[in-house]
Amino acid sequence: MGTVGGKQRLTIDMKYHRGRPVIESIQRVSKPGRRVYRQAADLPSVSGGLGIAIISTSQGIMTARSARKLGIGGEVICTVT
Repeated sequence: MGTVGGKQRLTIDMKYHRGRPVIESIQRVSKPGRRVYRQAADLPSVSGGLGIAIISTSQGIMTARSARKLGIGGEVICTVT
């Protein structure tokens, strides 16, 4: 993470395995006009556990698996497969 022109920038490097990208898709779930909130028991499992869901909780941003372990819900930001 760095600063460019006074704005913060996040740089993501793609990982490849046997010439194919490890991340196939990132799907935004919550949108400004439609926020999606889930309780801990209702947090999504992505691709049978092979993908992850990113959750914004009262304790910060984390994966759905971590939020489920802590027993907290939050806003579902996106899913990554």
